[in-house]
Amino acid sequence: MNWDHGILFIECLLFFWIICCDYYFSLVCGDVGGNFKQLFTRVASVQKKAGPFESLFCVGEFFGDDNSEWEPYASGEKKVPISTYVLGPTKASHLRYYEDKDGCDLCENVTYLGRKGLYAAGSGLQIAYLSGRECEDTADDAQFSPNDLEALKVICKMSDSKYKGVDILLTSQWPQGVDKYGTSVEEVRTLEVGSSVIAQMALDLRPRYHFSGLEGVFYERQPYRNHQILGEKPRHVTRFVALANVGNPQKRKFLYAFNIVPMKHLDEKELCKQPPDVTECPFKYNASLCEAGQDETSAQFFYDSKALQKKQNKRRPGDQGGGQAKKHAQPPGPCWFCLGSPEVEKHLVVSVGIQCYVALAKGGLIPEHVLIAPIGHHQSTVTAPDDVIEEIEQYKLSLKKCFKSRNQDVVFFERNYKTAHLQVQAVPIPTTQKDEVKETFVGLALCQNIELAEIPKHSVLKQIVPAGAPYFYAETPNGERLLYRITKGFPLQFGREAMADQTLLNMPDKVDWRNCKSSKPEETDMANNFRKMFEKFDFNLQ
Repeated sequence: MNWDHGILFIECLLFFWIICCDYYFSLVCGDVGGNFKQLFTRVASVQKKAGPFESLFCVGEFFGDDNSEWEPYASGEKKVPISTYVLGPTKASHLRYYEDKDGCDLCENVTYLGRKGLYAAGSGLQIAYLSGRECEDTADDAQFSPNDLEALKVICKMSDSKYKGVDILLTSQWPQGVDKYGTSVEEVRTLEVGSSVIAQMALDLRPRYHFSGLEGVFYERQPYRNHQILGEKPRHVTRFVALANVGNPQKRKFLYAFNIVPMKHLDEKELCKQPPDVTECPFKYNASLCEAGQDETSAQFFYDSKALQKKQNKRRPGDQGGGQAKKHAQPPGPCWFCLGSPEVEKHLVVSVGIQCYVALAKGGLIPEHVLIAPIGHHQSTVTAPDDVIEEIEQYKLSLKKCFKSRNQDVVFFERNYKTAHLQVQAVPIPTTQKDEVKETFVGLALCQNIELAEIPKHSVLKQIVPAGAPYFYAETPNGERLLYRITKGFPLQFGREAMADQTLLNMPDKVDWRNCKSSKPEETDMANNFRKMFEKFDFNLQ
């Protein structure tokens, strides 16, 4: 082969490889309705003939009235052929199949995403999702309201100051009036069955693809604009696709294959190309709907402690301005960890600082298992401001000193995956076992096909992990720092499982926090005991 031709051939291969690496190949299906065998058989066939595809997303109802086909997959007798992500139910009667409303693994390779959120898939793909049907008053977790719209807007836009949109939006219900300016859907009266909340969501989030189910038909709308011609600079278009039910007798399309380059890898010109069949946007801004959501989500921050108020009016070295404390970031809706939220179980709180607080972990592995959390609403250490991070580090140092006085060392870990509020877990172990921590975490990770990497001791996490990206992070007593960038499903109890291992706490029955519940009086006693133990190490009291 001519040398120049050889170089050209290699360059072409490299170019092709780079392009393919940016693409995300995926499948989407409509309502499964309990027809698991037919779905996964079809997916396996498509995967073999046209794959590989990285994932399968299911919109609409995953479970049905007859779920007898689910048992072989739940038991592990049969294996799901692809990483599968499903939305939650739209019927209250199906809630029993979802163990954790905020997201959980239903079986190997099948993950329930949760009620709402932003999922970061491989290659940086951003996927927003909302489960359930619209209802003015959300009576159960199979419904959503304008409150959820505002929460999802905050989740998506907080992670990127130069927000352009999301790559994919998954909803079970259709957006109201989606067929306006496009091909009409004879069998679906979109103004009646569609959701005004989802229409507003599509307008605000600007997805490049929007997938829905529930109505039993396949409908692929012409792409629509996300900008006003001459009035706004060009933006990318949105493609709406609705899928039929799996196993429908009319043989309507229920499985859709597509590939997409995440918008973060596209330049502005490529991203904003307008196809020839593009239409006007079918949705109009609904001011009353947005105001209703904002009214519901505006939270009042309070904490009934005079000591806290006194501390917040103090100035610490390096504070700017007068003694007035900076207002804490507010949550978009109910939050179990924002200290000013009525949902917080304040009897568990053992120390309160200016930016953060320490509380006993609900269902802790041991009575001294605590968590450090910001008072205001911040999702992770990557997105939290510097003053919050500084106080977290102060609390870590104080906890280390406290446990050291008891011949213990402490392990810290954080999971930024299917969580809305930053929590740094702190679990003490006997000093004699501190050398086992890294090996235990890494060993458990290997068993679960997780590549837990050690990062430099003095590196800054937010310089390694992009804002909004899910991750698991742990610090060992020996100073090792372990990180896993989550790309697909991740075991929610991984940190607890490692700590409960026989090499550390040897408490395999306590991996699930729900097996460790105590009564409120018992929790109050444990909090009082910890508060007394920690008092002389608490920097807020010195």
